[in-house]
Amino acid sequence: MTLDLTRAASSKRSMPRRPQLSEDVAGRIRQRIVTGLLRPGSFVRIEEAAAELGVSATPVREALVALRGEGLVEQVPNRGYRVVELTQQDIDDIFWLQGTIAAALAERASGRVTAEHLQQLTALNDDLREAVTRADAEAVERCEFEFHRAINKIAGGTTLAWFLLGAVKYTPTHLHASNAEWGQRAVRGHDELIEAMRRSDHRAAGELMRHQFTDAAVLVRSFS
Repeated sequence: MTLDLTRAASSKRSMPRRPQLSEDVAGRIRQRIVTGLLRPGSFVRIEEAAAELGVSATPVREALVALRGEGLVEQVPNRGYRVVELTQQDIDDIFWLQGTIAAALAERASGRVTAEHLQQLTALNDDLREAVTRADAEAVERCEFEFHRAINKIAGGTTLAWFLLGAVKYTPTHLHASNAEWGQRAVRGHDELIEAMRRSDHRAAGELMRHQFTDAAVLVRSFS
């Protein structure tokens, strides 16, 4: 999944860079690793992965080299690439990093939010509420992303948002999106966050945002 959490400030307008095929392949393999579909110790065979993903061997090979650099796989001579174990501490660290950055952005946004912004956030959360009610996991994932993206844009934290983007790559977002109970808690949490921002309660906004990521970490650990 390609995420655009913020738009970098620039005096020149340019076409957005289209992700390389190898980046897309890396993202798909990465999601399988962080969700446990590819278990620690299992091998990712280049030819098999290429056939399954409908691509040639080259982008798969490039993707695995990139994932090796991220520490998610290791190369075994004459055998290919083996999935490295993602520990509970790794999971906690990923969500701690996301929660810390997202909380800072929410606090900043609460100091800049306008009535128009609040209406936008309310509408986005209503979309999420409907998606959760329909049990539409794809729509839940999309609505959740758009809600957080809107907050990041209000905050104006380009650098922080890009750091957050880096951490999001390691998040099994579809696990959250397919869990009805988590979705309902997310909607309620967003309602509370919007009210905190309406009151300009910066600290409450940050803590509410941080809690959402803590809650997500608990959910992911339950699947491990």
